[in-house]
Amino acid sequence: MSILLTILALLTTLSGVVVLLSYTIAWYENANRFPELARQRFTPRNLLLTVSLLLSETFWVTLNLLLYPLGWLPRSERVEEGAGATQRPVILLHGLFLNQACWSLLRWRLRRAGFYRVHTLNLPPWRDVERQTEMVALLIDQLRHRYHCDQVDLIGHSMGGMIARNYLQLRGGETKVSTCILLGTPNTGSRLAPFALSPQGPLLQPGSPFLNRLNSASWPEGPRVINIFSRHDNLVLPALNARLEGKENIELDGVGHAGLLFRHNAFAHLLATLRQE
Repeated sequence: MSILLTILALLTTLSGVVVLLSYTIAWYENANRFPELARQRFTPRNLLLTVSLLLSETFWVTLNLLLYPLGWLPRSERVEEGAGATQRPVILLHGLFLNQACWSLLRWRLRRAGFYRVHTLNLPPWRDVERQTEMVALLIDQLRHRYHCDQVDLIGHSMGGMIARNYLQLRGGETKVSTCILLGTPNTGSRLAPFALSPQGPLLQPGSPFLNRLNSASWPEGPRVINIFSRHDNLVLPALNARLEGKENIELDGVGHAGLLFRHNAFAHLLATLRQE
């Protein structure tokens, strides 16, 4: 028991340090862009918001770290019958340095809401974005064949959203996707991207060739695209870089980057979108 408590304490401390540093950098950037933020930083409302963001985001990041080993365990998939027999498959694409375990709560919520064909996959961060996109394309074709359907729904968090966009806009997958939901996706990059020790890091720097190519590409007419982001995202910097021009944007507040995977307000919008034909 003492070993488990020690591990939990270490993971919580590590998460807290990362969250504190990311929000410190985010506040520094925003305060230089909007000087009034510095004058308002000690108001009761802002102090309460700061404490809430730091504590909640530390909790969600720690939870992701605890779930991470489970993402590498073999997962059995089966064809669902009954209530889910006519549903489109839903594919969940995780972000950088996470794995499919981060979707555990959201996947459970979707099943309770009546969505039985929910699938995940691991997208290793050491593979480049084109190889990851190929992995997604292969899974989509496998599920279309398994369920005898024409299209799937995609939900991508953070880098997973960029992979979904790459598949739709540049890799010709538009006819195979009905709805695409983006969660906390750095659509025009993040200034924290240089800290990402992964092949995807340079891709997510604002103004990178990858982002320029993606954001200059036209959107296909078929799939419906919904973009959910938070104005208090601590990893997409500035947070408004998560906005997606020309598409439906849903802006939340009081939610950090990892919190978008777990918080009820984000899930409520996601569920409402999936239920709309």
